[in-house]
Amino acid sequence: MAAGRNTRTIPLITASDALCGPPITDVPLSEADAAALAAVLAALADPVRLRLISIVGARGEVCSCNLEQPLGKSQPTISHHTRVLARAGLIEGDKRGKWTWWRIVPDRLAAVRQVLGGS
Repeated sequence: MAAGRNTRTIPLITASDALCGPPITDVPLSEADAAALAAVLAALADPVRLRLISIVGARGEVCSCNLEQPLGKSQPTISHHTRVLARAGLIEGDKRGKWTWWRIVPDRLAAVRQVLGGS
């Protein structure tokens, strides 16, 4: 991590959660794993957050200040959505001065694909 940067990821679910196991079509989920996976899917189950992830993923890294125009949302609304995605471990950010720069957590998205039976 570069000097002066604070990585801001608040994982909602630990590395030993449902996303680290086999696809849900291979092994039944426990109640706890189902709740953990549902929390991640709930973070994705919003059109604004899906668009936000697609913008960040396409650009590699995006400042919060550059999300207002493409999303058509206010900064407080963008902060809410980025916080939800960060808590689910899907994005992470570096605070640089007043703004946070966001990027995708590729391993987390790959884990979501894998647990849903994707490759």
